[in-house]
Amino acid sequence: MRLKPGALLRFYSLCGILVQVAATKNKGRGSQGQFPLTQNVTVVEGGTANLTCRVDQNDNTSLQWSNPAQQTLYFDDKKALRDNRIELVRASWHELSISVSDVSLSDEGQYTCSLFTMPVKTSKAFLTVLGVPEKPQITGFTSPVMEGERMQLTCKTSGSKPAADIRWFKNDKEVKDVKYLKEEDANRKTFTVSSTLDFLADRNDDGAVVSCRVDHESLNSTPQIAMQVLEIHYTPLVKIISSNSWPEEGQSIILTCESKGKPVPEPVLWTKDGGELPDPERMVVNGRVLSISFLNKTDNGTYRCEAKNPIGRNSTEYVLIVHDPNALAGQTGPDHALIGGIVAVVVFVTLCSIILLGRYLARHKGTYLTNEAKGAEDAPDADTAIINAEGSQVNAEEKKEYFI
Repeated sequence: MRLKPGALLRFYSLCGILVQVAATKNKGRGSQGQFPLTQNVTVVEGGTANLTCRVDQNDNTSLQWSNPAQQTLYFDDKKALRDNRIELVRASWHELSISVSDVSLSDEGQYTCSLFTMPVKTSKAFLTVLGVPEKPQITGFTSPVMEGERMQLTCKTSGSKPAADIRWFKNDKEVKDVKYLKEEDANRKTFTVSSTLDFLADRNDDGAVVSCRVDHESLNSTPQIAMQVLEIHYTPLVKIISSNSWPEEGQSIILTCESKGKPVPEPVLWTKDGGELPDPERMVVNGRVLSISFLNKTDNGTYRCEAKNPIGRNSTEYVLIVHDPNALAGQTGPDHALIGGIVAVVVFVTLCSIILLGRYLARHKGTYLTNEAKGAEDAPDADTAIINAEGSQVNAEEKKEYFI
């Protein structure tokens, strides 16, 4: 019996189906103990993510990658989703690797690798997409700033995921006392962060470089930086420097007025004792320098230097004392007249002390002899003892003269 061509074709198709079913059952029996292996992946927005699924032992069982929406991306080496960003990297019985280029935040999620055993075995891989922060910008600076004014500089960056970190520096030295604010963007995936630096303007900050640095794991250790150079205006700072620390008559002296301010101060003004310089021929002003030649005592006084700019004015003073070189030389030796006078006074005082001491000793010696000779033990003094012994006032006076 001969079969018709159509019936023969149907017969072959049926046989093929039976063979495929049997092969699938055999595959399932050999792969029961195998599980696909995957790894989580982190990629920067706009980069390329590589998803790899491996099976150590596989007897021709199919592998498949699916996206978070459970759409099949690749089934073995066959592309299932029309997306030009998705490409096949490697396809074998032991591995199925694909790549997703130009990754966006919407690509983030859980991807599934399936091994078509009976039952099907799966492994999950989470794709994390990092949002790159935008280049920061510093706002709030108006130039110039007057000394003593309060400055508030704000640094802001958007689009970071997770939220970026902002740090402030002034001339490469980190400033810690700052405010930090984090806000979620409209897409509810990325963040906008800002930080404010608040301080009082100081003349020492003029020309300083203030920088705002954004650190984020998506930047590969290369932070984004915004910089601002500060311009501070301040009143002049004035100082007088003398060329001679001990000026003497006949010598010369140069007084230099150093003034620093911003804007640069105008030419300085020199005065003496509150008025104009009295001797323009000897007192010459050249810019900030005052030169005085052939010094004499009339040049003694207070010299003032004043500097000003549009912000304000300031001044300082120098007291000039012209010394006499002859008087200075005379003071270098000892004053012999003064020394002689002191010696004479000492000698005179010493002689007077000796005389008085001698008189005192002689007087008390006579008293002792009188009391001893006359036996006047009850006599209060020498005079009484003599009077009592002789019995007359006249003899007493003579005796007194003798003993004295």
